[in-house]
Amino acid sequence: MTETLIKLKEIHKSYPLDGFDLEILKGIDLEIKAGEFVAIMGPSGSGKSTLMNILGCLDTPTSGQYILDGQNVENLDADALAEIRNRKIGFVFQGFNLLSRTSALENVELPMVYSGLDDRTRRKKAIKALTDVGLKERMHHQPNQLSGGQQQRVAIARAIVNEAPIIFADEPTGNLDTKMSVEIMELFTHLNKDLKRTIILVTHEEDIALYADRIIKIVDGEIYSDKLNTKRAGK
Repeated sequence: MTETLIKLKEIHKSYPLDGFDLEILKGIDLEIKAGEFVAIMGPSGSGKSTLMNILGCLDTPTSGQYILDGQNVENLDADALAEIRNRKIGFVFQGFNLLSRTSALENVELPMVYSGLDDRTRRKKAIKALTDVGLKERMHHQPNQLSGGQQQRVAIARAIVNEAPIIFADEPTGNLDTKMSVEIMELFTHLNKDLKRTIILVTHEEDIALYADRIIKIVDGEIYSDKLNTKRAGK
C-alpha cells in the first residue's frame, strides 16, 4: 500500500487586513500519497497559491495540522522549514528564477552549496541532473543563451539535483509556447513515472492539468472537487 506523504487536516490561513482577518484557506483536508502526480487548479484569488506555499513549507497555516512525510511541520520555525525544503522539496516556478550571469551547471549546483557537499560531488550530481533533463550539451551556457524551454529544464534540474522526493511546480509552463509546454510536461511525466518523484503542480490551464493523475480544484479557499483524471495527456 502506497504511503501517505502529505496530510492536511483543517488547514486555515488568514491575513490581517484593515482591522479584520481575511480568510484565504477555509479548513482544507487533503492527502497526497508518495508517487502521485497532482494538479491543483482554481481561479485567481481562489487560494491555490497560498495552499502551494503551505504545502511547500514556504508559509505556515494560521491553524490546522500539516504532516509531511510523517513529521508535523505546521509550527516549525523558519530554520527548521528551510532544512525540510532543502532535503525533501524541489521547486519549479513560472519565471525560471535562474542567476543570469551564471552557467546552467552553476545554477544547478547552487542548492547543494547549502548541503555541505564538496565541489567534486556537487559538479558530478549537477551534470547528472542536467543530463536527465536533456541538457548535457548546454550545461556551460548562460540563461540568455538558452530558449525558454531550456531555461525551464535547467530549473527542473536544479529542483531534482538534491534527490528531493517532492517537486512543486507553480505555473511551470506559464511563460512557454505550446510546443515547449508539451516538452516540459512530458519531462514532468518522466520524473513522476520513471524517477518516482511526487509532483504537485499548480496551473490554471486545463490542458496542462490533464498530465496529472489527479486534479484538485480550489474555489474560495475550499476544495471544490478532487477527482482522478481519466483523460491523462501524454499516455
